Amino acid sequence: MRRYLLKDPITRSFIDYLFIEKGLSQNSVKSYQSDLLHFMEWSIQALKIPAKLTTSQDINKYIKYLFDQDFKSSSVNRKISSIKAYFIFLKKKKYIDVIPTEDMPIPKQNKNLPNSMSEKDVETLLSSINAKRDIEIRDKAMVELLYATGVRVSELINIKFSNIDMNRNVIRVLGKGSKERLIPFGDQAHDAITKYLLIRGKSQSKELFLSNRGKILSRVSFWNRIKVYLTRCNLKSNISPHTLRHAFATHLLNRGADLRSVQMLLGHSDLSTTQIYTHIAKQRLSDILKKHHPRG
Repeated sequence: MRRYLLKDPITRSFIDYLFIEKGLSQNSVKSYQSDLLHFMEWSIQALKIPAKLTTSQDINKYIKYLFDQDFKSSSVNRKISSIKAYFIFLKKKKYIDVIPTEDMPIPKQNKNLPNSMSEKDVETLLSSINAKRDIEIRDKAMVELLYATGVRVSELINIKFSNIDMNRNVIRVLGKGSKERLIPFGDQAHDAITKYLLIRGKSQSKELFLSNRGKILSRVSFWNRIKVYLTRCNLKSNISPHTLRHAFATHLLNRGADLRSVQMLLGHSDLSTTQIYTHIAKQRLSDILKKHHPRG
């Protein structure tokens, strides 16, 4: 059914609108597309009508269905946002007269703290990478840069030669919504990248980090490499490449960085998104107090 729905010219037009007019990344567009197709399938199967004809009551039924299926509130909120964007597009293009989601409240979402790593765990992970094998020289450079800059994995694998200034230790990153930011990195990341460049070899690819075949790495391939090192050094399995981004932010705050600077480095458009890391930092201070204070 999804292939059939994707052939619909209005659906195709909406996806093009997200990518071209809104400037969303490919990953964001895929998320919107997946959410919208899920709603469209439900609308046809449960209501026997196309999604564009649904009312606010219909959409509330869909939300109830999602919770009945044990979807997390964060997933439900994301789907609602995708549906809202779709109806705003339909109204803008004059396919509908009324936006059924206009006054729709967002379900309350539980704030789950992201997984993070201690500074000792990061050192353990980095030490487990054998910088004598070519593939691990590359991996060491990637992990060092990931932790040094807090970039998203999708941003890391898409860094091009033209995006990195080895003289000034700065990378230029194109983040969500095609927003550009400059991020400095330290000497250890610089040394690891320099070592990698010596063994990288010639390639027509503009990307900095390449697979063994000289092609751009996928996020899954990089994640599989991280799992090798987690197993090697017996670190917990719920650590992911994105955990290093969380660790970057948390460790900066633990060492006195201000929230606004961390927001700029992470590329968050809203400060409230960055504030979740202050909860991790506060929790760590609380743990330290309980452990070391005589009356903790």
